[in-house]
Amino acid sequence: MSGKADSLKTIFYALGANFAIFVAKAAAAVVTGSGAMTAEAVHSLADCGNQGLLLLGMKSAKAPPSPEHPLGHGKAVYFWSFLVALMLFSVGGAFSIYEGIHKLSQPQPLERAWIAVGVLAFGIVAESFSMWGCLREVNKARGERNLWRWFRESRQSELLVIFGEDLAALLGLVFALAAVLLTIVSGNPLYDAIGTLAIGVLLVVVAVFIAVEVKALLIGQSVDIEMRDGIRAFLDGRPEIARVFNLITLQLGPDVMVSIKAEMRHDLSAEGLVAAINTVEDELRARWPEIRWSFFEPDIAD
Repeated sequence: MSGKADSLKTIFYALGANFAIFVAKAAAAVVTGSGAMTAEAVHSLADCGNQGLLLLGMKSAKAPPSPEHPLGHGKAVYFWSFLVALMLFSVGGAFSIYEGIHKLSQPQPLERAWIAVGVLAFGIVAESFSMWGCLREVNKARGERNLWRWFRESRQSELLVIFGEDLAALLGLVFALAAVLLTIVSGNPLYDAIGTLAIGVLLVVVAVFIAVEVKALLIGQSVDIEMRDGIRAFLDGRPEIARVFNLITLQLGPDVMVSIKAEMRHDLSAEGLVAAINTVEDELRARWPEIRWSFFEPDIAD
């Protein structure tokens, strides 16, 4: 059984690490003139903005229901997560690709390149700390699932985004470090340009994967398979229910909506039927507290 990850803690881990890395990278980019370092500085700055958007999304999702939004504002976090994916694609990936193409056409030697090496090494350590914090929360959420399956099935968009960002940031730092070291050893600045391009492509690929997953949630997606199967098994095992015709679930940010159509026991009176439905719904919410809305329709046919 998967646990509930603390997405807020993960975001603050990432925000602290990315801001420290941005300051160090920006200073090194100015001193060395490295395109890869400039791309990484912009990437880290974009990540800081992304974490701010995720915090805004999580706050917006807590707004109470209203006549215009009777099921609450939980899906707001998906909108902001999708914006983060777009920023990662444009500000991070597209800028890095542009910078790499520019450096390929006009290669420039690196100055004080060992400063860049030191900053990138610091960045790898800081980003590893952020990744460690993220993976702690991911491991709580994924249970027995591998990382790829969790990424495809998770309904916590903010945790998906932070995981993708941290992975891209860590790999990007490794690419940048390799590019700078190759430039130092060979004396050929084209390696720096190639490293910048590689970072850009990496960010675009990660952004596309994140956008695809968040898009499904933004349109409207059921709860994850494990929870859906658990709810179905719970209903099938209830003595009050003779047969379940239909079960619809919808993930709404941190909240869940459940709609059930089922045939109840025929020996129940009108009052007994109401009491039985209330009992099932109460125990359903007790087992899955994230279920905020439950709609139960008794019937004799689908």
